[in-house]
Amino acid sequence: MLFESIQNTIKTLDTSKIDKERKALLETLSFYIQKKVEQGLPVNLNFICTHNSRRSHLSQVWAQALALYFKVPNVFCYSGGTEATAMFHMAAKTLVKQGFEIKAISEGNNPIQAIKYAENAHPIIGFSKTFDDTFNPATNFAAIMTCSSADEGCPFVSGCDQRIALTFDDPKAFDNTPQQASKYEERSLQIASELFYAFSKVKQ
Repeated sequence: MLFESIQNTIKTLDTSKIDKERKALLETLSFYIQKKVEQGLPVNLNFICTHNSRRSHLSQVWAQALALYFKVPNVFCYSGGTEATAMFHMAAKTLVKQGFEIKAISEGNNPIQAIKYAENAHPIIGFSKTFDDTFNPATNFAAIMTCSSADEGCPFVSGCDQRIALTFDDPKAFDNTPQQASKYEERSLQIASELFYAFSKVKQ
């Protein structure tokens, strides 16, 4: 079961603000998940952004948590970039504020972090990597492009069986401003709300 703190955050999500065009795009993801579930196959989702530092990590973590929330089986979420940098500290802080538990496994320029969302589930391993890193699936996955620059700059993702452009505005624009914390929280909740909508459409 999800941590109660995460469930409390989920209760605040509002899908009514998602417009029709966006819902149609999210339903493309729902259909992909549904098809895999019906075939009894693993649902591999790789969220891809340029630096794998903010939006792709927020999406990976929320998707994994919401799969458990909706009891969608065999969902495995990953993230990657067109280049590797590091998971930005504000993305991690935002997730902690919204109920996740994060423990550093290693330090350095690209720290590895264990992100827990439930007592008895394997933690998500968070660190920056390229989308084709050996840590990620090589075939049979959906490539979900979470930023327009990665979507435009990476026209071909080898091994994916579907590509979905689900782009979000970058909270990096508010780094080192008084709005930084609130804008990261806002973006994380938007991602959570939209992925909530997508997983809610999957029938068991």
